[in-house]
Order: sequence, then C-alpha cells, then structure tokens
Amino acid sequence: MATPDEERIALFLDYENLAIGAREALGGIAFDFRPIADALAERGRVVSRKAYADWSYFDEDRRMLTRNHVELVEIPQRMGAVRKNAADIKMAVDALEVAFERDYLTTFVICTGDSDFTPLVYKLRELNKRVIGVGVKASTSKLLPPACDEFLFYENLEGVEYREVGAVGAKAEPQPVEEERSGDQDEIQRLIATTVVGLSRSAGDAVLASSLKRALIRKDPTFSEADYGFRAFGELLRHLESKNVISLSEGPAAGDPVVALASNPDEAEAFELLVKVVKSAEEKSGAPQLSGLKNQVRKQSPGFSEKQFGFGGFLQFCKAAQARGLVELTWDEDANDYLIHATL
Repeated sequence: MATPDEERIALFLDYENLAIGAREALGGIAFDFRPIADALAERGRVVSRKAYADWSYFDEDRRMLTRNHVELVEIPQRMGAVRKNAADIKMAVDALEVAFERDYLTTFVICTGDSDFTPLVYKLRELNKRVIGVGVKASTSKLLPPACDEFLFYENLEGVEYREVGAVGAKAEPQPVEEERSGDQDEIQRLIATTVVGLSRSAGDAVLASSLKRALIRKDPTFSEADYGFRAFGELLRHLESKNVISLSEGPAAGDPVVALASNPDEAEAFELLVKVVKSAEEKSGAPQLSGLKNQVRKQSPGFSEKQFGFGGFLQFCKAAQARGLVELTWDEDANDYLIHATL
C-alpha cells in the first residue's frame, strides 16, 4: 500500500532500443534490468512494469525480465523498421491510456533513447505526470533528456558492469563514470553555489538539501552526484562544506539539512581585484566599460569566476561590489554599456 506522499510509478521499456544500445556501449555485456529496478525503488513504488519487443529475438532476456516481474508485450513482426515502429506506437498508446485511466499514478518511466518518444514525454507532463527517462548515453537522442523531469543514463546506474577493453565482441570502449565529466570540481562548486543563491532569492526561505537536489535536476535532468565521484548527494554536500563553499545546519527533518553559502574570504579578494583592475583602467583611458572588463580581471587572475561565489553573471558581481561601496556603475547611452568607476 502506497503512502500518500509516495511516488507511484508506471514503467514502459522500449526493450530493443535499450538492450541493444546497452550491449553495444558496454562491450557486449548482457542487459540487466536489476539496476533500473533498484534506482526506481529509491524514488517510489513501481506498480506497473511493461516491456515491448518481439520476444522471439530475446529468449534469455525474456526469462530475466519475467523474474523481475516485468509484463512482456509481444510485437510479433519481422525484424526491421516496421516492427520497431509498431513497438513504439503500441508503447506510446499504452502509456497515454494508463495516464488517463489511472490518475493515482504520479510518475512515468520511459526507458528508451529514441527521440520519437519526446512528444509522449511532453504530453505526460501536460497531464501533470512526472517523467523519468532511462537510456544509454551513446544511443540517446540529445532531444530526449531535456524533455524529461529526470534522465538516468543506464551505464551510470549502480550495479551496471563493463567489459574490459579489448574483450571479444566489444564494440565500444567503456568509459569509467568518474571520467565522464573529468571530475570537474570547479564546475560542481559553481553549480551548487549559483543554485543555492537562486533558490534563496526566489523563495526567500532556508534552502533544504532536498529542494536543492530537485532544483539541480530541473536544471539538468541528467545530473547525478556520481558523475563527480560521490556515492550520495549528502556526501557531495559534506565535501563542499569541507571546501568552505557551503555551510550545512540542521533542518526540520533528519537527513535534510539547510544549505547556505559559506562566508568565503576569497570573495573579498575578488572584490579587491576588481577595484584594482578598474583603477588601472581609469588611470590609462578613463572609466572602463563592463564588456571586456572580465577578461581584464582574468588576465590578473586566470582562475577567476564570479560563479564560484554564487553570482549568476559578471554584472551581478559588479553590482554586488557597488552595493559594498567599492565601485559605481553608470549607464552610458553612447556606449550602450555600463561604465565602472572605482570609489575607493
């Protein structure tokens, strides 16, 4: 029995697209449904599981899916585009029928990388259903993930195995998850900082870790802390706290702390650098324009980024300096740009 606040999930699996895509991307390793089932179990109660294919071509897979309580929908046609189109149409029709008939369902999981399902995703969201996509990165259309509320890449799920490079039958060299985004710590710091500031500004309330995670997924449905080398979102937050990027304090519920930007001594140095660059420019040729000023700042400090301090853009950073009485911004109609003067 589902609790009132528990997600109730219907799963639809375009089996040929996902299974064949997984085998090709992972060096011939057999597709395993269990990692998907485990990932969805963390998100809610799966009440319906359907997979679509001509099962005469997937005999071993059929037994594996049956053991995982997946209903197999037969599409008995010859191999090729005609059969594939029939499977796509049947799956889309069934998903919409279920959406209209079972309004207790809150979430639909569409397992495919095929962009043909993008209109289905849009329609389900119009019906106030949350949509999670699951696909293999190499065979997923770029159009599909942004259409979903959340998108999980199969090869990133816990429990998915890779065949070693050079193994017989391998068609693609597997890439470790840790290398997918090159462990870009600066990027995740900027992303977290700007999102915390944005949530604070729009809601005006304390930012909870759960709200932050939902906002990150809305920004990028493929977001996963695992891509940055962390096993859980809380672990990522504790790491950023140790780096003095954010501060964590007790929230209203256990395991859901309040997240805020930490006081950052580097921020004061960044404002001092801005003032220094503006003064230097004024001495040479008068008050500088906003456009091009960031490049001048970076010449002095190549690693400078206003986003690491939670500012959405360089103009916002300069306005913050103005609020602190360090500079003054005036609009120049002739230049169609801001001019910046140092006030100290």
